[in-house]
Amino acid sequence: MTIIETGADPMPLTLPQLDFWEEFTFHPDQPVSTVAHYIDIKGDVDEAALQRAITQTVKEADILSARFLSEAEGSAPTQICDPEFAPQLALVDLRDRTDALAIATELMEQDLKAKLDLKRDRLSAHMLYRVGDMRYLWYIRAHHIIVDGYGLALIEQRCAQLYNHFRGASDAGLPFYSFASFLQEERRYEQSRQWQTDRTFWAGYFAKTEGIEILERGDEDYGDARLHGLISLPPQFGDRLRACAAATELGWPDLLTLLSGLYLSANLPGALNKGTQSLTLWLPFMSRWGSVGAHLPALLVNILPFRMEVSGKERLSAFLTRSSAELREQRRHSRFRIEQISKDQGLPEGSRYFFSPLINVLPFSSPVFDGCTARRNILDSGPADGFNLTFRGEEDGTGLTLAVDADPSVTSREDFDRHLRDLPDFLKRLLIPEAHDQTIGVLLGTDQPASAVLEAAAMRFPY
Repeated sequence: MTIIETGADPMPLTLPQLDFWEEFTFHPDQPVSTVAHYIDIKGDVDEAALQRAITQTVKEADILSARFLSEAEGSAPTQICDPEFAPQLALVDLRDRTDALAIATELMEQDLKAKLDLKRDRLSAHMLYRVGDMRYLWYIRAHHIIVDGYGLALIEQRCAQLYNHFRGASDAGLPFYSFASFLQEERRYEQSRQWQTDRTFWAGYFAKTEGIEILERGDEDYGDARLHGLISLPPQFGDRLRACAAATELGWPDLLTLLSGLYLSANLPGALNKGTQSLTLWLPFMSRWGSVGAHLPALLVNILPFRMEVSGKERLSAFLTRSSAELREQRRHSRFRIEQISKDQGLPEGSRYFFSPLINVLPFSSPVFDGCTARRNILDSGPADGFNLTFRGEEDGTGLTLAVDADPSVTSREDFDRHLRDLPDFLKRLLIPEAHDQTIGVLLGTDQPASAVLEAAAMRFPY
């Protein structure tokens, strides 16, 4: 692949960036679409090496210094990666405060909730809070228009690699590719035969779908009233998930996605009845592999629909085999942007698809700092539509959490609490071997009660 250096010439915004710019024009006074993590680092931390590693990582991730240029009101902006606009790392020592952790948390929340003007403000911030002799919190915040959640994970991993190098524990590794290199690669893709093939695939896919909801820009509800719940799944759940994934020859993220989709098909409005029905799920796709984007923090994630066909008479094993094959086929065309699909489907300006229900599985391991323990904490992943499930865990499926988010105008508190309670139990039941010989109708309770064999098998897993 050809790599070029970042230049000073203005660059166009990508399709997803233009989408977030449009969102900003409709909601200029709300700090929406912000992503933020903090890494809790404990141990014999080399403060100088950590500051040096963060500073170099920020310099390599040139998109963090993005500045938007808009020459005329209403015109599409351009962007440059301006080193003078890069976020500056600040160290805040709170060791003399008895409530250091609470103060650091409050400072992060204040920054997160502050208004962010895409026309004037720096779009990223990095702070290092020292809350104990052997404990630091590295706070990372950025607007979604320049980076996605995986991009933040890349930044964290790169920083840890450099820290370990400065400590003499590893080599330096490769620096990030430039954002301009990605734009060059995107131009080649858009002029390729593959782009035409992908476009044809999605035109055919949407021709077979019905009832995909469209949202008018400006109608988004970005208030603070969204329902949110977070569950830490027990280690036994991860053990069973990995065992089931191995037995079915599926990756555990796909298995979790499909089983969660089955739950939603029976528990959201328009629930599965006897026979065959379909449910459109919205699934984020990485769109990075085989690209410079695999080693580049930026906004590259794509969101695409998956029309999940559900038959009450199909066995679970057959459903998983068929549906996983459809997912693999979609991934062959997942680089084609949902924003381009929207244009091809004739969506008018100022509108977009309503991304709900959405299932997002994020197998991103926490960074490893030499001689320390480090844990990623998610503060904000940006706004969400309707009803959303987000699973996070290490690459091997350990340390799993489940976040459930819902719009209270479409999901009552009673129903929301029921989903928090019932979804983990539903997944647990379907991860036992005996469940895979049962029909979907039996498992969802739409045909007949679960068999005594299945109930007895579930009793072997009491957690």
